[in-house]
Amino acid sequence: MIVDLRLVSRHLGLLMFVLSGLILAVGLFSVIEHATGLSEAQGEIAALLYSAAVGAALGALLFLAGRKGERAFGQREALLLVALSWIIGAAVSAAPFFVWSSLRQDAADTTHSFDAFVNCYFEAMSGLTTTGATVVESLATVPRGILLWRALTHWLGGLGIVVLFVAVLPMLGVGGRKVYRIEAPGPTPEGVTPRIQDTARILWLIYCGMTAAEILMLRICGMGWFDSVCHTFATLATGGFSTQDASAAAFDSTAIHLVLIFFMVLAGINFSLYHQLLRRQWREVIRDPELRVYLGLLAVATLIVTASLMQSPPASAVDKSPGLTTRDALFQVVSIQTTTGFCSADFDTWGFVAKATLLVLMFVGGCAGSTGGGIKVTRVVIAVKVLLAELEHVYRPKVVRTVKLGRSTIDADLKTNTLVYVLGIGVLFALGTVALRLLEDANGIDITTAATASAATLNNIGPGLARVGATQNYAWFGASSKVVMSVLMLLGRLEMFTIVVLLSPRFWTQR
Repeated sequence: MIVDLRLVSRHLGLLMFVLSGLILAVGLFSVIEHATGLSEAQGEIAALLYSAAVGAALGALLFLAGRKGERAFGQREALLLVALSWIIGAAVSAAPFFVWSSLRQDAADTTHSFDAFVNCYFEAMSGLTTTGATVVESLATVPRGILLWRALTHWLGGLGIVVLFVAVLPMLGVGGRKVYRIEAPGPTPEGVTPRIQDTARILWLIYCGMTAAEILMLRICGMGWFDSVCHTFATLATGGFSTQDASAAAFDSTAIHLVLIFFMVLAGINFSLYHQLLRRQWREVIRDPELRVYLGLLAVATLIVTASLMQSPPASAVDKSPGLTTRDALFQVVSIQTTTGFCSADFDTWGFVAKATLLVLMFVGGCAGSTGGGIKVTRVVIAVKVLLAELEHVYRPKVVRTVKLGRSTIDADLKTNTLVYVLGIGVLFALGTVALRLLEDANGIDITTAATASAATLNNIGPGLARVGATQNYAWFGASSKVVMSVLMLLGRLEMFTIVVLLSPRFWTQR
């Protein structure tokens, strides 16, 4: 066979075991939390334990089906493993939502967003891809154990569920480098150490250290332990799932907002730079061109949005001081560019300039090698440099200009890859917009809603404008639209090529 399906199945089974173990851990949290009132949480606990059992059973079947796979792990197997890990992983991650909804005591009297499996799958895919778009209309109706699992899907998807797999299990061998390069976000994912398993472990240790630091800081600032954990998971994964319907706006604390801003900025930076900091390579970090552009964009966009709000304040912000206005502008600029999607204000009521700035940032996204989505700052810089070089070539055809990123020369392959990717994102955005417009025509969807829903899911942001704005949700979309947006989330998180290549007949038939 061109692709060793048994080899893929075996490793996919192991990954399902890892996910099931984490669902079980959340179930044990619920058992401990409700130790004195288990009868009140039977549905919540049973949903988590049943889901863990189902996931483990699926993992066992996949592992046994692939136990005879002996071929070396190649590029095709790596591509298929990564794609299936996210598709099937989202189904396993959706199980706690669906089972809990089925076991609710009041299920006969009221309906819930999680009553339909497509909604649960949408929510799980949104969590794992760190999109943060939700179908839940009232988070108060969801028990804490389910909310914790929902937040944990963010944290797992931040660095990547397969990168976690590479870090904790050595079975992939040399194939680990292939799956790491496929799943790691950005145009040139590189390991920070020669051994890719060591790279994955170092990145996850840094991730865990930052997680512990943010939880403590949020708790010190007055947020409860549970909310601190859930919002930290969402912040560092640049996901945006909150425990409150009003998102970050529910916490009227400048200290809490500043902590969230600080860690959102950190999460949008290439994690390999933190490894360089640990090795005291300060100059290399300071000179990093992508980091400079990233911070510069945040600063300039904040100034533009602040000026727009000062000139034309929305009705909800007329009485706000300049300091609070600047805070809201900074929070939303950071939240949107890092593709976190937290909301400290209803930016859908802001003026045209402010909303247009946020829309542009939706496509830019974070740095390569960060947990952020979007096109990535590196690709934007490369695309602009190539465009300027081609413009110069028009009126100075004899001049050969070397395009560089910092001190590194951008080769022809990287130029082509970057331009194709940017074009591909544009095409997918347009197709997504058209599909949502057609599918939701009966619901009277407007072009702003369709376009920003497409952009927000493709770039893994969450909130858009109009009917998917800061105070809205995705519950009203039909099942077909939710499937389309789930695909857009997956394409955005795995950066398009990993999924699209599987649709090519040559992938399956030609060596």
